Amino acid sequence: MKSYSHAGKTSPFSKVLILLSVLALFVVLMMQTATISRYQALLELQHKTEADLNRYIITVQQKLDRFKDLPKLLSTHPDLLSILPHPDTEENKLRLNLFLEEVNDIIGASDTYLMNREGLTVAASNWSMARSFIGGNFSFRPYFTDAVAGEAGSYFALGTTSQQRGYFFSYPVYSEGEVAGVIVVKIDLNDVEDHWNDPLQDILVTDNDDVIFISTRPEWKFRTLTPLSNKDQLRVRQSLRYGDNPLIPLDITHRETFIEGVELVTMKSSDPTKEDEPRGQQQYLLMTLAIEDAGLNVSMLSSMKVVDQKVLSAMVLVSFIYIALMLLIWVLRVRYRLKMQQRDFQLREHKALEESEARIRAIIDHTHAGLITLDEAGTVRYMNPTAEKLFGVTAKELKGQYLSPLFSDAARTLCWRYIMDDTTDSTELTIEADALDRHRRAFPVELTLGRMSVAGEKLFMLTIHDITERKQYEQKLRDATEALECRVQERTKDLVETNARLMQEMTQHRNTQNELIQTAKLAVLGQLSAGINHELNQPLTAIRNYADNGLAFLERGKLDTVQNNLKEISGLTGRMAKIIHPLKEFSRKSMNCIEPVSLKQIRDGVMSVMYGRFEKEQVQVSWPTNVDQVWVMADRLRLEQVFVNLLTNALQAVEGLNHKIIQVDVESSAKETLIRVRDNGPGVTDPDRVFEPFYTTKTSGQGIGLGLPISQRIIESFFGELSVRNHAQGGAEFLIRLPSANAMPKSALADMEIEKD
Repeated sequence: MKSYSHAGKTSPFSKVLILLSVLALFVVLMMQTATISRYQALLELQHKTEADLNRYIITVQQKLDRFKDLPKLLSTHPDLLSILPHPDTEENKLRLNLFLEEVNDIIGASDTYLMNREGLTVAASNWSMARSFIGGNFSFRPYFTDAVAGEAGSYFALGTTSQQRGYFFSYPVYSEGEVAGVIVVKIDLNDVEDHWNDPLQDILVTDNDDVIFISTRPEWKFRTLTPLSNKDQLRVRQSLRYGDNPLIPLDITHRETFIEGVELVTMKSSDPTKEDEPRGQQQYLLMTLAIEDAGLNVSMLSSMKVVDQKVLSAMVLVSFIYIALMLLIWVLRVRYRLKMQQRDFQLREHKALEESEARIRAIIDHTHAGLITLDEAGTVRYMNPTAEKLFGVTAKELKGQYLSPLFSDAARTLCWRYIMDDTTDSTELTIEADALDRHRRAFPVELTLGRMSVAGEKLFMLTIHDITERKQYEQKLRDATEALECRVQERTKDLVETNARLMQEMTQHRNTQNELIQTAKLAVLGQLSAGINHELNQPLTAIRNYADNGLAFLERGKLDTVQNNLKEISGLTGRMAKIIHPLKEFSRKSMNCIEPVSLKQIRDGVMSVMYGRFEKEQVQVSWPTNVDQVWVMADRLRLEQVFVNLLTNALQAVEGLNHKIIQVDVESSAKETLIRVRDNGPGVTDPDRVFEPFYTTKTSGQGIGLGLPISQRIIESFFGELSVRNHAQGGAEFLIRLPSANAMPKSALADMEIEKD
């Protein structure tokens, strides 16, 4: 069984090692989960970014394609040559301006205008506005130089007049095979960035110098994706393409290549309008694609928040699964350990039950009464040897059978009625009946049938006493009584003697308890004899010395010294008398007189008897300070005997302890006084059996188990109660409840006086 009890135990070192292993595995698992989930999330984000970027490029490309061929179409209109290189008349100029204005409104362009070969604007759709292009010279623009060279031109720039961003399409206007002028259509791309509303993605449109001229972030416009050299910055500024903007690079602090064409960048957040983004570092996935035949590059910055969220979600999910798995393993392990502990407990309980049954069986086997154990159905389960002798049968022969062959019909009926009653009343059935032995011979017995429960099983205990001798005596007594009735005149003397003998037996029966008390007192005196001898030996030795010295001083004539020696001898004899007097009071028989008794008298008497043993055993006994104010109704000598018994038991309980303490506490009220006697010993093994006669846990020579039952009956005779319990802080605690001196009813006192008489 011992091997089972240790099967599920784990050493503290092993527990720490297991915990560290679980934590290490958890950390490794989280790192792997973060790495794998981040890579997968980046791939998903890259695919989404690529799809969105292609969609955006298609949108921009469609818009550019829509206006790309319009200048070529307009260049064929004959009215353009009417004012090239200079307007013939104001009427032609007005007609052409109105025509360009109408065309511009129809095609939805920003501006449409006509320049001569020198780059001077001679007609424009915005002719009537304050910002009219008429009179402006844009020969420095690349789209003009391309058209003058006979090619279609396209260019993105910040308007020098309107200061508005625009994309310019140009085409040469021919006159007799020569370039006479250039027609230009300007479109606005602002609506392309305005329609992009994804908060986790930002669009950047850059030129070949990586200058941003379209962006969903206003603060990023006219900044560069990569730093420009001083030479490139000077070139771009001289072209007036972006006005006076400083062309500062974006605050990119870190770049990392994810795959070809895709970068992971870290950028400082500097936009105060983005309230949903914290200040500091922001991470993006950057992808750039070019728009064919447009000289533009489109870049998309996708926020890494989605990646971080997916990584966090994956880690939370994996950690939850891991924790759930660990909890499942822990629960299974705990269940296994509980199962093993339950099996160990059952084995221990079974062994304890077997030991208890063996102990009970030994007690039953050696008792002088016949004992038969019945199960719930009333069949015989066990018979002790005494019962086997009474009935002349063995337990093996009757095991599993009913009681019918053992008793007469009347006894069987009463027993079966008691057994079949389903009540839980603990009242026992006691009857006199005729029992039958093996040869069916009847003999009188006294039966006691009671219920009991063992390990939750309902059983019955049948106790049989052979009363043949008592019945014979009763029969003889009845015969004698009948003879006396017939010969009353002749046998008066015998009848008186018989009555006197019976009265003497009754008196002896009433006095049995007092004799037992006196015997217990004498037993205590016997135990105290060594202490008394030690206490008296010293004054006797001193008396002998003083007497011898007195004779010597008397011979020398020193009468004063002789007188002093005699005084010392007188004092020593008084001391011996004080030692002997409490013992004499303690040993004499009580008069059974219940009267008000001071607890101070009880304390003084008990301590006079016991102080020698307490001093020898070095026991600390404490009494409350107010015992002189507490009075109870009792017989002083018998109450002293109770306290002597309790203190003697407490003294034996603290034997072998380094610090021995016996404490007496008192709680008094107008009706009742509660006295508690507590020791710091190991406590009471079985409080329910302490007051059973002859039950004792003491070693041989320390008692026979009658002190506490006698003490309980003494207290009950005072209309009180004596009980015992184990104190919560250790040790046994006896509780004495007695009526206070002013709480005893006068009728009860009168009854006690009558009983005493």
